[in-house]
Amino acid sequence: MSIRENILAAVLKNQPPASPLPDIDSFKGDAQDIISTYCDVFTSIGGQVFVVKNFTEVAALIKKNFDSTKRIVTTLSELSDVFELLSTSVDPHTFNDVELAIIKAELAVAENGAVWLPEQRMGQRIIPYICQHLAVIVPAETIVPTLHEAYRQIGEGQYGFGAFIGGPSKTADIEQALVLGAHGPITMTVFVLK
Repeated sequence: MSIRENILAAVLKNQPPASPLPDIDSFKGDAQDIISTYCDVFTSIGGQVFVVKNFTEVAALIKKNFDSTKRIVTTLSELSDVFELLSTSVDPHTFNDVELAIIKAELAVAENGAVWLPEQRMGQRIIPYICQHLAVIVPAETIVPTLHEAYRQIGEGQYGFGAFIGGPSKTADIEQALVLGAHGPITMTVFVLK
């Protein structure tokens, strides 16, 4: 046995006893008016929210609020007749000119306005970070009150990569001046799909 194998065997042998996870039921949030709560929180962190009934409304609002002469990509087949359907097989460097990316979230969190985007929803990992503007479709029934409840849902999933994204990219590190789009999208829009 090598020294490395001896060390790893010793570490494996010296494990603490298993203990049950703590009960986090006391952290459950209030699901009453959850859409309204989500919208208020997301707006307060610099995002824009629209409550819509269908993808036709989404397409119309995108055309109204974004420059449709620039490159708009989507991972959603429901919008592929209006916008460019993102290819998962092309070189990620070809997305350097994306003005707007439209992605569907797995879930959203009312207490902090974040959306959960696993890699499978992104199409390519770079998309929610390289675009100038990010639009996310959130089915209303997937909004959870707290981050604890979000982790309960996603905790058992198999993700190569995933991220909670909450609002447009921003920083205030330099002279305490707020800068939007510092290391990601300048704006973030959420469409809550009822």
